[in-house]
Amino acid sequence: MSTEEGQRAATAPSAPDTEPGRWHRDHPTFSSLAGFFTGLLFVIVVPGTYAALLSVLVDSDTAEGLFPLVLVALAVPIGLAVAPRTRRFGRFMLLGIVTTAVVVLASAALVLWYLYHFDS
Repeated sequence: MSTEEGQRAATAPSAPDTEPGRWHRDHPTFSSLAGFFTGLLFVIVVPGTYAALLSVLVDSDTAEGLFPLVLVALAVPIGLAVAPRTRRFGRFMLLGIVTTAVVVLASAALVLWYLYHFDS
């Protein structure tokens, strides 16, 4: 190979890396934030999707009886929190689930208290 071809090869743009960058691979903040927001979405999407599928597939009485089985889905974040490789992500996912549930329940309790107390 001549020096001219070597210079062209050296200045040619290289192919993009297929590996994720450091931010997605090793940064502790990425897994923490991703886990927390995954937990937040988990609380919103999983029960809603499960209820929608039950209402389409079975009658209302059966759907109401089967709805508590959605708690089986909690095996996913618990499993992630137990496995050594995904422990950090799983812990923050559980934190996101608990935080979202507390905020929703506290907001509902406050609204119900206000409506009941002031007879609105």
